[in-house]
Amino acid sequence: MNMWEKQEKDQLKEYQRKPFINLADSMNRAEIGDWNALAKGGVWTTLVILVGLLLFFSFRF
Repeated sequence: MNMWEKQEKDQLKEYQRKPFINLADSMNRAEIGDWNALAKGGVWTTLVILVGLLLFFSFRF
C-alpha cells in the first residue's frame, strides 16, 4: 500500500466518523479545485495548461 492509498483510506474513515467534514471538503474542492488530480495528469496535462495560460495572457494584453 503506497502513501496515496493510505491517505485515502484514512480520509474515508474520517468521513464516516464525521460526515460534515465530507461536505466541507467537497465544497472547498469545488471552489479551488483538486490539485492532486491535476498533479496525477503528468507532463501532458501540465504542458497543456501552461500553453493555455501563455496564450490567454498573450492575447489579453
